[in-house]
Amino acid sequence: MQDADRHYSQLKKEQLGREDDILSSLLDSNEELKNLAGFEADLGIRRNEILFKVQVQMEDTQNQLKQAEQLVDRLKKHLRELEGLHRTLTKK
Repeated sequence: MQDADRHYSQLKKEQLGREDDILSSLLDSNEELKNLAGFEADLGIRRNEILFKVQVQMEDTQNQLKQAEQLVDRLKKHLRELEGLHRTLTKK
């Protein structure tokens, strides 16, 4: 009977050890999931910041391109005026 009790105690101790290992593993997994969720949230925030910066740069580039096109138009107009003046002055 004493051997049976000892055997039962040993089995119980082994079972508790396995359960403790499983619980520890689950707690570690839970912590990893929390860390992953935090990382994912930070990543979402960073993504939004980058999208905002890209949008601002796109708008700035569009505005600069528009200004460059206006400058080209003004330069073309000035060139036409100079060409007209040149024609007028070179007529005999």
